[in-house]
Amino acid sequence: MATSSAAALAAAFLEYLRLNRNASAHTVEAYDGDLSQFLAFAAAHHGKATLEPDDVDLATIRAFMAELYRQGQSRASVARKLSALRTFGRFLRREGWIDVDPTALTVTPRRDHKVPAHLSVDEMLRLLEVPDTSTPLGRRDRAILELFYASGLRLSELVGLDLEDVDLHARIVRVAGKGGKERLVPFNTSARRALRQWYGDRAALRLPQSRAASRRARGTGEPVFVNARGSRLTGRSVQRLVARYVASCSTRFGISPHALRHSFATHLLQRGADLRAIQELLGHVQLSTTQRYTHDNAAQLLEVYRKAHPRARRGARETREMGSCPAGSRAPESVVTSAPRARQRRAP
Repeated sequence: MATSSAAALAAAFLEYLRLNRNASAHTVEAYDGDLSQFLAFAAAHHGKATLEPDDVDLATIRAFMAELYRQGQSRASVARKLSALRTFGRFLRREGWIDVDPTALTVTPRRDHKVPAHLSVDEMLRLLEVPDTSTPLGRRDRAILELFYASGLRLSELVGLDLEDVDLHARIVRVAGKGGKERLVPFNTSARRALRQWYGDRAALRLPQSRAASRRARGTGEPVFVNARGSRLTGRSVQRLVARYVASCSTRFGISPHALRHSFATHLLQRGADLRAIQELLGHVQLSTTQRYTHDNAAQLLEVYRKAHPRARRGARETREMGSCPAGSRAPESVVTSAPRARQRRAP
């Protein structure tokens, strides 16, 4: 097999992700950034302008991870970059560019289990009331916040919605999630009401020239959420409007569109929703991803256990009745052994 530089193989790998793995543009961009950072480090580490596939070795990967730690990057960031390198290493091994995959010998750093930023129920209800619904864009923003909280969509999923994806009558939205996997997510009546109010304004903003521009840029889909010029709303614009509304009604920091998704999942779990059902609604591949929403629900989970387990209530009742044993029953050993000691202490 002819030789090829590591940079050229990285470009081929990104094309493989885009075409064969159906990865989103955001994912491909993230992999591109991580691989570019590694290849720049490896070139300096080896003192070479052009890297060969064999230069992607275990020693270089470990030195790269050590440099990331020295820069003060979090373990989650290091783990993400290592995941990109592992996928790249498997690609090189499968295509025959290397004989042994060095990334298979690397150890993933243990991640910090941080509590996802989220709003309480009261905070979320206040946030929904902030947009000025007397204006078209205010009604649009209210519909965005309502749909975020009612369905737990990702930011990319919400801005990518087309009119045909939303069934107002059935209150169901069809979502193209990560990897192009589709799922159906229900939403509530308040979100439907907000969407209906916004649809009238949307039709007025959606001028013929904006329709033509949308078809040229993103295909023939009619976007649900558009800006004042009638073009599809971008993720960055939604991030800014969410930050603005949160700042006007709360002093909390770190509340992003993704935090509204966290709020959706947290509040469902607090109300006793099944973790598997939440996993399906969020579109998580692994249940372990969904389990992080059990962060502050230990008391709620204990209450569910007490209500559901057949012997949980009995055990609690027996504990409360320990001091009053029925006639003919034997008192607990701790009560029997402690009574003489009490009498001895009271004796003169």
